[in-house]
Amino acid sequence: MDQHDGGWKRIQSKYLFESRWYSLRQDVVLLPDGTPITYTMVDHPGYVMVVPVLDDGSVILERVFRYPLQTTVLECPSGGLDGEPPEQAAKRELEEETGWVAGLTTLLGCFYGSSGMSNERFHVVLAQSLEPTGTLAREPTEQMEIEQMPLDAAVELARTGQIPDGPSALALIVAHARLGSSR
Repeated sequence: MDQHDGGWKRIQSKYLFESRWYSLRQDVVLLPDGTPITYTMVDHPGYVMVVPVLDDGSVILERVFRYPLQTTVLECPSGGLDGEPPEQAAKRELEEETGWVAGLTTLLGCFYGSSGMSNERFHVVLAQSLEPTGTLAREPTEQMEIEQMPLDAAVELARTGQIPDGPSALALIVAHARLGSSR
């Protein structure tokens, strides 16, 4: 049995819904013991999560209204890969959403957001050497306010659940660990 596929065998697959952001796929699968099941999942192309850190050690965050939650949450800038490498997508998304331009980007890791129901993967990118010289190009759904705070304070908010967006919280903690180890 192949360790990577867990012994599961996909027999049939169909898309129940498709959009430019994600698709809903339903598979007929045989489990290792031969039991057939139907598995429905979100098929997602992935995205980038940006941790923009200024020279003074503060981080640029966004207060974004999230319709599914019906509330505004504090998050890191983020967005689709759109076929680009994560570092390039990070630069694009950062400029489009905040107007800041990154001179240096570092990929810190890749993570799965909800592995039981989706193949969605996000890439955490540290953005540094920032300049406020970019051009905003927000989508109509991107209703946000920019907020700056010390990275240490943002990490404490993440650690205590006050940044409820899991990918943003993880990205801040990972970036903080990287910056702390490089000083």
